[in-house]
Amino acid sequence: MTAQRIATARPPILIRETDAERIGNLALGAEGRMPQVADLLLTEIGRAKVVPDSRLPDDVVAMRSTVRFVDEASGVERTLQVVYPPEADIEAGKVSILSLVGAGLLGLRTGQSISWPDRAGHNRPLRIIAVTQE
Repeated sequence: MTAQRIATARPPILIRETDAERIGNLALGAEGRMPQVADLLLTEIGRAKVVPDSRLPDDVVAMRSTVRFVDEASGVERTLQVVYPPEADIEAGKVSILSLVGAGLLGLRTGQSISWPDRAGHNRPLRIIAVTQE
């Protein structure tokens, strides 16, 4: 799949019911402070297939998942845990769901890619290599 094709169609995503509700509330509360991230999160929740918590496959990025992914434009591979804002600690590899990268990883499965904006406003192709649940 080419980078252009990735940019035009986002892959299907899955989100746990409890995550969808809590993240939706966080995004609504962040609209004034972080409009871009809030809008992206609300859009992702809106297009996601929301599933009962017990039915989320182990290879899907959810809250508190540890994700190994690669920025396919730079080739840089990273491992981060997606957490709620109070738990965020980038030095410890814990990224907030209210960050651009945290929002972009949510709901993706191992092997999926997404073109997602970075802080500089450029779209970055991110590909999930592995997901580990807490």
